[in-house]
Amino acid sequence: MSKLSKNELIVQKTQKLRAVLDTLPKFCLDFFRGIEQRTSLLTRINYAYDLRLYFSFLDNDLGKPVSVAKELQNVTMRDLEIYMQYLTLYYKDDLVIQNNENGIARKLSSIRSLYKYFYNKEIIDFNVTSKLTTPKIHEKPILRLTNEEAEKLLHVVNTGYGLSSRQLAYQKKTKLRDIAVFTLLLTTGIRISELCALDISDFDFKAGQFKALRKGGNEVFLYLGDEADDALGAYIEERKEKSTYSLDSPLFLSMQNKRMSVRALQELVKKYAKIAVPLKNISPHKLRSTYGTMLYQKTGDIYLVADVLGHKDVNTTKKHYAAIDEQRRKDAADIVKIKKNQ
Repeated sequence: MSKLSKNELIVQKTQKLRAVLDTLPKFCLDFFRGIEQRTSLLTRINYAYDLRLYFSFLDNDLGKPVSVAKELQNVTMRDLEIYMQYLTLYYKDDLVIQNNENGIARKLSSIRSLYKYFYNKEIIDFNVTSKLTTPKIHEKPILRLTNEEAEKLLHVVNTGYGLSSRQLAYQKKTKLRDIAVFTLLLTTGIRISELCALDISDFDFKAGQFKALRKGGNEVFLYLGDEADDALGAYIEERKEKSTYSLDSPLFLSMQNKRMSVRALQELVKKYAKIAVPLKNISPHKLRSTYGTMLYQKTGDIYLVADVLGHKDVNTTKKHYAAIDEQRRKDAADIVKIKKNQ
């Protein structure tokens, strides 16, 4: 049975990062060593991909190859603005790649970090990216499920209602696993990447808690409610019956008894959500937003929500749940009455 342990996953990602670093100018290694202690492995992989695209553009499209850090100064504001325009639509392996303002902003953030690092190290004399205007980010309404929609989603996962005959055949084999996945997402607000990395050994069912590796590398303890405890308990018992249970095993296994990937879990959520709430484009992150919303509605404690969701800055949490505050303020208008019999 092929199973990747957490350590093996880290090795796999480290190998991926090193493969991309080999395609970058050698001086970039100093930058990645410099940010290693304050960024996650996944963040560094994304930075590496972004920088590879940037240096390829400078070399192939502008004819301005950069081989040493000092040559970063040769890039002008006009060059960066042309690059921003390029990012809106370009081709990769005959595929059309498009970026919205969020995608462009993220790629520019990687470049800014690189320039800032070498400017602070006094290797370059000026940081041209500091004057670059980031595309205006248009805030989109945050999609989340209502309590009724969340209940309907779990009903679809449990019964297979609306699935095709082929999908139903798989659902019968993965039903308990899928219920455990959705219940854990909806009752803990865990990120999909954190969920994917969980092993059975991360759980202490007697204490009703488990440890998760947060974005940024911090390890935290999260707690199981009765619903999650019951769903996971049924799934674990099934794993024992199928002889696929061991403490060092990944928590969620694919049909091939391998650790489920982030992509597989995303597709799983998409499959059931399309049936339960066809008018909403629900992703795992939307289930996280649903949990945060429900927790805030029940407690009114934005700091608790920020802590449980693992937000480093409570302002991030406030931004996501501002709409709820607005509704609470509207509701408050009818709470206090001056005239009697109203």
